[in-house]
Amino acid sequence: MYQENYDDVEFGGDVDLVANSYANSNLVEGELDEEELIMQAQAGVQSIPEPVRNFLANLHRNLANCNVGDLAYNYENQFVRLTDKFYGKAPWPEPQYVAALVGDDGLFLTLYRELYYRHIYSRLHPSLEVRFRSFENYCDLFNYILNSDGPIELELPNQWLWDIVDEFIYQFQSFCTHRSRVSKRSAEEIELLKENSQVWNTYSVLNVLYSLIQKSSIYEQLEAGQQGGDVIEAAGDFGVRPLYKMLGYFSIIGLVRVHCMLGDYTLALQTLQNVELGNSRALFTRVTACHVTVYYYVGFAYLMMGRYADAIQSYVHILTFVSRTRQYHQRSYQFDAVNKKAEQMYALLAIAVSLSPVRVDENIHTYLREKYGDQQHKMQRGGEEAVEIISELYLYACPKFIMPNPPSYSDIEAASNTAEPQNFQLKIFLREARLQLVIPTLRSFLRLYTTMDLDRLSTFLDMDPLELRNQLMVYKQRCRQIKWAGTPDLLQGEITSATDLDFALQEDMIFIAESRVGRRYADWFIRNTNKIQDLVNNIENRQKTAIANAGKPKAEENNT
Repeated sequence: MYQENYDDVEFGGDVDLVANSYANSNLVEGELDEEELIMQAQAGVQSIPEPVRNFLANLHRNLANCNVGDLAYNYENQFVRLTDKFYGKAPWPEPQYVAALVGDDGLFLTLYRELYYRHIYSRLHPSLEVRFRSFENYCDLFNYILNSDGPIELELPNQWLWDIVDEFIYQFQSFCTHRSRVSKRSAEEIELLKENSQVWNTYSVLNVLYSLIQKSSIYEQLEAGQQGGDVIEAAGDFGVRPLYKMLGYFSIIGLVRVHCMLGDYTLALQTLQNVELGNSRALFTRVTACHVTVYYYVGFAYLMMGRYADAIQSYVHILTFVSRTRQYHQRSYQFDAVNKKAEQMYALLAIAVSLSPVRVDENIHTYLREKYGDQQHKMQRGGEEAVEIISELYLYACPKFIMPNPPSYSDIEAASNTAEPQNFQLKIFLREARLQLVIPTLRSFLRLYTTMDLDRLSTFLDMDPLELRNQLMVYKQRCRQIKWAGTPDLLQGEITSATDLDFALQEDMIFIAESRVGRRYADWFIRNTNKIQDLVNNIENRQKTAIANAGKPKAEENNT
């Protein structure tokens, strides 16, 4: 089974032999002689700690034998532990030295380089050369998977497959941000960016994701599954393989992320057609990070489209899941990333609830009140102070937007003055939010009455009656939103009232009706009963400790 202690397992190869083999296969005429290459290869291999050598040999063996269970343990546990122990602030061993340990296995080295460059992105600062090489390695990997005559004999854990797609998109986003800051690039870097405009090209990235989806026939599989058809027949020769099926499925989620980064929220939601969000057995639930990512970007797309009720529903659903399963993921290497994404969703939820006040889950409401209580109060009062709070929370929690095309390197000054994508998207969001900010203020007054004269309300608000009438019409229109009805198409829905308070305006008289939702007393009693039980247990434990400590001196006196 799993090999936990690498010190007890010896590397089966001969360092001198594999180094000699590698040197002979990579001899470049006119640069270094054979002896110097052999010495460099021997030094590189011997510099690798023995536990790491054993890990690489074990990983290579499990990959060759398609032991998915052992690979999952290697990837999710042992790789993380060895990284923390040996390579916290340094890169993993160079791929050419690892090649000597695994018999120059091309597929293994491609996967190893993916881990190697990902580690540099995560723990170190990647240079422009590293960004180029990482892109080339992804091209090699995806070309091997997509351009083979038949399905390749490769099986990887779902977590690893998700991380490959997720990291591919992250490095694309990081490169777009890197190249857009032309004022911080040297003349040499700008020249390299000009000459390599095809590297991390938006079209290339989208082409990879769409190709993986098409190769796996994942849309056909999802449609057949919903309509009760033959999923295996719809999958075809490639889609029946777990590798292609899961890569295709994760590419759908990746496309949602890319479209959101590009600001196309309608296309992002269309991409998720036939992906059952409400299904607890859906494929995205197999990987926690994927599960959280789906709801984060779906909720954000709804938020940018002004469908606040759907955004709130999405965030409440996934945040409830995260809070209930937090204790089970504390040892996962993605625990910190999931928590960070959850904090961002709480910030976006605070904005959505302030713009479209509704009741949410009691636990979520309590956390929002503790963390963002002051900000929510300021947002509900409206004005420029509310706009500043919304801007601050939005910039903290929004995705990393990108420009699809590279800047004009011939005009550095103009490229430097180009507006940041984040600020552009914020401007679009604030244009709608300013209109929506009238709702919390009006709602706070209307909920106090069942009937009210228009002139009296205008006096309370210090507003002209004609302007107030216009504001009430805006309130009425803004409270009617399209709400998703659980269909396969996330863009479709029913027009419903997104607030629990409605009114009718007849001449100068306002008639108000509030639909109160009954409080869930069972949840309240269970939660507080658990708190009391924990308190009682703590008191009893302290009493037992105090009694035990009080008995120690007496025992010593009796012994004397």
